[in-house]
Amino acid sequence: MLKRLGVIGGLLLALMGSSVAMVHSKYTNRLLFNHIQRLQKQIEHLDVEWEQLLIEEHALTDHSRVEALARSRLKMKMPSADEITYLNVPVKGHE
Repeated sequence: MLKRLGVIGGLLLALMGSSVAMVHSKYTNRLLFNHIQRLQKQIEHLDVEWEQLLIEEHALTDHSRVEALARSRLKMKMPSADEITYLNVPVKGHE
């Protein structure tokens, strides 16, 4: 009889330990799932920001815009043919 109570007690302890481990596992799983969701939202936000930066970069580097800014702000103009000087720069090893 005492041996039987010992076995039942051992099984109850194993059951309790297993239950605690399962609860802990589910809690950890929930925490990790929430963390993954936050990271996915952050990825989406960063993707949107990246697209906006690419659009802004394209707008800022557009050749017509650069030329217009050079003409208006820096008072630059296209040189005439007689104002252009061509240079022949020798390449090392090909002289």
